[in-house]
Amino acid sequence: MTSSQINSKAASVQFQQVSKVYGTDVTAVDDVSLQVEPGELVTLLGPSGCGKTTTLRMIAGLEMATSGKIIIGDTDVTKLPATDRDVSMVFQSYALFPHMSVMENVSYGLRISKMKKAEVLERAEYGLDLVGLAGFGGRLPSELSGGQQQRVAVARALVLEPQVLLFDEPLSNLDAKLRRQVREDIRDIQTRLGLTVVYVTHDQEEALAVSDRIIVMNNAVIAQVGTPRELYDAPINEFVADFIGEANLLDAIVERVESDLATVQVGEVTIVMSARGIGPGVARVAVRPTRITLLAPGSANTLAGTISKATYAGSHMEYQVATASGNLFVVTDVDIDFRDNEPVSVGFKEQGPVLLTGNR
Repeated sequence: MTSSQINSKAASVQFQQVSKVYGTDVTAVDDVSLQVEPGELVTLLGPSGCGKTTTLRMIAGLEMATSGKIIIGDTDVTKLPATDRDVSMVFQSYALFPHMSVMENVSYGLRISKMKKAEVLERAEYGLDLVGLAGFGGRLPSELSGGQQQRVAVARALVLEPQVLLFDEPLSNLDAKLRRQVREDIRDIQTRLGLTVVYVTHDQEEALAVSDRIIVMNNAVIAQVGTPRELYDAPINEFVADFIGEANLLDAIVERVESDLATVQVGEVTIVMSARGIGPGVARVAVRPTRITLLAPGSANTLAGTISKATYAGSHMEYQVATASGNLFVVTDVDIDFRDNEPVSVGFKEQGPVLLTGNR
């Protein structure tokens, strides 16, 4: 995103060694440092209990940091209450007032700020237009679909023109088709308006689809930060490899390293790949199911395997393959047809296995 596309109100978010401790021994966020640039959509991703929602709530001021510093734009907001932070939050539950019309819901924050009625109406209508709900202002929330209600919640946050817009699991109450549509709407609005957005989800596909960058959290700390492609193609450890999409995790031996290229032995297969700072010795590699090839038995530089289960999934085939290096999950084109108990050779695509550089 170029600077000309960034909203003039969009602000950066910075955490400097922030921790949140409940009571005396429950650490929800542990010494986290992160940076969100103006106009960037960054997703906090991780399993339940990893600290992502607590991190989001500390940006909003709904939780106060135990230690460290939180900066929005040029302002240290660490000790500021939520009401003094220029942020808006879209909740998982929508949090719409059921007795108010759509227009009244969207304009609520504007009205309590004592803005003039004409400006309130103009901005609320603009907000509804942004989310594709122009003409819906007179309806009640109960007269809308789940996806439409979530768009109302987004419009209500947008009209406040916050420095930072926060989303807390915004699509978890929607069915799969609506989730895809609404996430595309959110990403489109964020890009067009140049908003700074921090987005929380536990859904890996959702995070990959909407994010400029993803912060993967595990056990109250950051496991890895990167673009969706970086995290998918080059996970740092087993947790990230397995959490961002599926991955086959295999034992390997790094035989030698030359010019940052490692010659790696996985079972009977020899592979040359990026060393990623790893030296000779015992290692682990991750390989995505779509980056494995199934070939006729006896093919060169492959693992000998047997199909333990073949599943037709419509757009693709899914195979469980037993090998001496472990059971592998393989996804292939639907036209590649092997049967249960059939012997195969297992090969790896050129951009297949990646060395893992960190601990789980």
